[in-house]
Amino acid sequence: MSKVVVSTFLTLDGVMEDPGGSEGFPHGGWQLPLFDQDLAAGVLEELFAADTLLLGRVTYQGFAAAWPSITDEEGFADRMNSLPKLVASTTLQEPLAWNATLLKGDVAAAVAELKRKPGQNVLVQGSGELARTLMRHGLVDEYRLWVHPIVLGGGKRLFGDGAPAAPLRLVDTNRTGTGVLLLIYQPAPEEAERSAPSQQ
Repeated sequence: MSKVVVSTFLTLDGVMEDPGGSEGFPHGGWQLPLFDQDLAAGVLEELFAADTLLLGRVTYQGFAAAWPSITDEEGFADRMNSLPKLVASTTLQEPLAWNATLLKGDVAAAVAELKRKPGQNVLVQGSGELARTLMRHGLVDEYRLWVHPIVLGGGKRLFGDGAPAAPLRLVDTNRTGTGVLLLIYQPAPEEAERSAPSQQ
Protein backbone atom coordinates (compact mmCIF):
# COMPACT_ATOMS: atom_id res chain seq x y z
CA MET A 1 0.00 0.00 0.00
CA SER A 2 1.08 3.57 -0.65
CA LYS A 3 1.51 6.01 2.23
CA VAL A 4 0.07 9.53 2.29
CA VAL A 5 2.73 11.88 3.65
CA VAL A 6 1.88 15.47 4.55
CA SER A 7 4.94 17.71 4.44
CA THR A 8 4.76 21.39 5.31
CA PHE A 9 6.81 24.30 6.57
CA LEU A 10 5.47 25.68 9.86
CA THR A 11 6.35 28.57 12.15
CA LEU A 12 6.77 27.94 15.86
CA ASP A 13 3.18 29.12 16.38
CA GLY A 14 1.89 26.73 13.74
CA VAL A 15 1.43 29.07 10.76
CA MET A 16 1.87 27.47 7.33
CA GLU A 17 0.72 30.37 5.15
CA ASP A 18 2.90 31.69 2.31
CA PRO A 19 6.39 30.55 3.34
CA GLY A 20 7.77 31.54 -0.06
CA GLY A 21 6.29 35.03 -0.19
CA SER A 22 4.25 34.78 -3.41
CA GLU A 23 0.70 34.81 -2.00
CA GLY A 24 0.34 38.38 -0.72
CA PHE A 25 0.34 37.40 2.97
CA PRO A 26 1.73 40.32 5.07
CA HIS A 27 4.31 38.01 6.64
CA GLY A 28 4.97 36.04 3.46
CA GLY A 29 8.49 34.81 2.75
CA TRP A 30 9.21 33.93 6.37
CA GLN A 31 10.84 30.64 5.38
CA LEU A 32 13.41 31.95 2.93
CA PRO A 33 16.06 33.28 5.37
CA LEU A 34 16.10 29.90 7.13
CA PHE A 35 16.55 27.73 4.05
CA ASP A 36 19.95 26.00 4.01
CA GLN A 37 21.64 22.92 2.55
CA ASP A 38 20.40 20.71 5.39
CA LEU A 39 16.80 21.62 4.65
CA ALA A 40 17.37 21.28 0.90
CA ALA A 41 18.72 17.76 1.39
CA GLY A 42 15.74 16.83 3.55
CA VAL A 43 13.08 18.00 1.12
CA LEU A 44 14.98 16.39 -1.75
CA GLU A 45 14.94 13.07 0.12
CA GLU A 46 11.19 13.19 0.73
CA LEU A 47 10.53 14.15 -2.88
CA PHE A 48 12.48 11.16 -4.21
CA ALA A 49 10.62 8.89 -1.77
CA ALA A 50 7.35 9.78 -3.54
CA ASP A 51 5.98 8.83 -6.93
CA THR A 52 2.93 11.15 -6.83
CA LEU A 53 2.26 14.69 -5.66
CA LEU A 54 -1.21 15.36 -4.25
CA LEU A 55 -2.00 19.06 -4.18
CA GLY A 56 -4.83 21.46 -3.47
CA ARG A 57 -5.81 24.05 -6.06
CA VAL A 58 -3.95 27.05 -4.61
CA THR A 59 -0.69 25.14 -4.10
CA TYR A 60 -0.96 23.54 -7.53
CA GLN A 61 -1.48 26.86 -9.30
CA GLY A 62 1.43 28.47 -7.48
CA PHE A 63 3.75 25.54 -8.15
CA ALA A 64 2.68 25.16 -11.79
CA ALA A 65 3.41 28.83 -12.44
CA ALA A 66 6.92 28.64 -10.99
CA TRP A 67 8.49 25.21 -11.25
CA PRO A 68 8.60 24.62 -15.04
CA SER A 69 11.10 27.48 -15.42
CA ILE A 70 13.36 26.39 -12.53
CA THR A 71 16.54 24.35 -12.92
CA ASP A 72 19.09 23.14 -10.36
CA GLU A 73 22.08 20.83 -10.23
CA GLU A 74 20.68 18.61 -7.47
CA GLY A 75 17.79 17.30 -9.58
CA PHE A 76 15.03 18.72 -7.37
CA ALA A 77 13.40 20.72 -10.16
CA ASP A 78 13.56 17.82 -12.59
CA ARG A 79 11.87 15.58 -10.04
CA MET A 80 9.20 18.18 -9.22
CA ASN A 81 8.43 18.74 -12.88
CA SER A 82 8.39 15.09 -13.91
CA LEU A 83 6.34 13.60 -11.07
CA PRO A 84 2.65 13.01 -11.81
CA LYS A 85 0.38 15.33 -9.85
CA LEU A 86 -3.15 14.83 -8.62
CA VAL A 87 -5.06 18.03 -7.94
CA ALA A 88 -8.05 18.23 -5.61
CA SER A 89 -10.33 21.02 -6.82
CA THR A 90 -14.01 21.69 -7.41
CA THR A 91 -13.36 24.67 -9.70
CA LEU A 92 -10.54 23.64 -12.06
CA GLN A 93 -11.27 21.73 -15.24
CA GLU A 94 -9.25 19.39 -17.41
CA PRO A 95 -6.85 19.55 -19.08
CA LEU A 96 -4.37 20.71 -16.46
CA ALA A 97 -0.78 21.75 -17.08
CA TRP A 98 2.43 20.52 -15.42
CA ASN A 99 1.82 16.78 -15.72
CA ALA A 100 -1.30 17.08 -13.55
CA THR A 101 -4.65 15.30 -13.44
CA LEU A 102 -7.80 16.44 -11.71
CA LEU A 103 -8.85 14.27 -8.78
CA LYS A 104 -12.53 13.80 -9.56
CA GLY A 105 -15.41 12.88 -7.28
CA ASP A 106 -15.12 12.43 -3.55
CA VAL A 107 -11.57 13.32 -2.50
CA ALA A 108 -11.49 11.06 0.55
CA ALA A 109 -12.75 8.05 -1.40
CA ALA A 110 -10.31 8.70 -4.24
CA VAL A 111 -7.33 8.97 -1.89
CA ALA A 112 -8.40 5.87 0.05
CA GLU A 113 -8.42 3.97 -3.24
CA LEU A 114 -5.04 5.42 -4.17
CA LYS A 115 -3.58 4.20 -0.87
CA ARG A 116 -4.55 0.62 -1.70
CA LYS A 117 -2.26 0.59 -4.74
CA PRO A 118 1.40 -0.40 -4.44
CA GLY A 119 3.94 2.33 -4.91
CA GLN A 120 6.05 4.99 -3.25
CA ASN A 121 4.66 7.74 -1.06
CA VAL A 122 1.87 10.07 -2.10
CA LEU A 123 3.31 13.43 -1.04
CA VAL A 124 1.08 16.34 0.01
CA GLN A 125 3.02 19.60 0.06
CA GLY A 126 1.40 22.67 1.59
CA SER A 127 -2.28 22.40 0.57
CA GLY A 128 -3.69 23.08 4.04
CA GLU A 129 -7.37 22.63 3.21
CA LEU A 130 -6.70 19.35 1.43
CA ALA A 131 -4.48 18.14 4.28
CA ARG A 132 -7.21 18.87 6.81
CA THR A 133 -9.74 16.93 4.71
CA LEU A 134 -7.39 13.95 4.69
CA MET A 135 -6.92 14.27 8.46
CA ARG A 136 -10.65 14.21 9.10
CA HIS A 137 -10.92 10.93 7.20
CA GLY A 138 -7.90 9.28 8.85
CA LEU A 139 -5.97 9.12 5.57
CA VAL A 140 -2.64 10.66 6.63
CA ASP A 141 0.06 8.07 7.35
CA GLU A 142 2.87 10.46 8.19
CA TYR A 143 3.43 14.13 8.98
CA ARG A 144 6.76 15.75 8.14
CA LEU A 145 6.64 19.09 9.94
CA TRP A 146 9.47 21.53 9.24
CA VAL A 147 9.16 23.80 12.28
CA HIS A 148 10.95 27.13 11.81
CA PRO A 149 12.23 29.26 14.72
CA ILE A 150 9.97 32.22 14.03
CA VAL A 151 6.64 33.42 15.48
CA LEU A 152 4.23 35.38 13.27
CA GLY A 153 1.25 35.78 15.58
CA GLY A 154 -1.31 35.12 12.89
CA GLY A 155 -1.99 33.31 9.63
CA LYS A 156 -3.44 30.06 8.36
CA ARG A 157 -2.50 27.05 10.46
CA LEU A 158 -2.26 23.37 9.58
CA PHE A 159 -3.83 22.36 12.90
CA GLY A 160 -6.37 25.14 13.32
CA ASP A 161 -9.66 25.36 15.17
CA GLY A 162 -11.86 22.40 14.37
CA ALA A 163 -9.00 20.06 13.51
CA PRO A 164 -9.86 16.48 14.47
CA ALA A 165 -8.34 14.96 17.58
CA ALA A 166 -5.46 12.79 16.41
CA PRO A 167 -3.06 11.07 18.81
CA LEU A 168 0.36 10.91 17.16
CA ARG A 169 3.73 9.36 17.94
CA LEU A 170 7.07 10.97 17.18
CA VAL A 171 9.16 8.61 15.03
CA ASP A 172 12.15 10.77 14.08
CA THR A 173 13.67 14.24 14.38
CA ASN A 174 16.38 16.24 12.70
CA ARG A 175 17.79 19.75 12.95
CA THR A 176 19.13 22.00 10.23
CA GLY A 177 21.99 24.44 10.61
CA THR A 178 19.57 27.36 10.86
CA GLY A 179 17.58 25.75 13.68
CA VAL A 180 14.68 24.36 11.70
CA LEU A 181 13.38 21.18 13.33
CA LEU A 182 12.06 18.32 11.22
CA LEU A 183 9.51 16.45 13.33
CA ILE A 184 8.17 13.24 11.82
CA TYR A 185 4.94 11.94 13.29
CA GLN A 186 2.76 8.97 12.51
CA PRO A 187 -0.69 8.12 13.87
CA ALA A 188 -0.45 6.43 17.26
CA PRO A 189 -1.13 2.67 17.04
CA GLU A 190 -4.71 2.97 18.31
CA GLU A 191 -5.46 5.75 15.82
CA ALA A 192 -3.89 3.86 12.92
CA GLU A 193 -5.95 0.79 13.74
CA ARG A 194 -9.14 2.82 14.00
CA SER A 195 -8.66 4.60 10.66
CA ALA A 196 -7.30 1.67 8.61
CA PRO A 197 -9.42 0.90 5.49
CA SER A 198 -11.65 -2.10 5.92
CA GLN A 199 -10.37 -5.26 4.28
CA GLN A 200 -13.83 -6.71 3.83
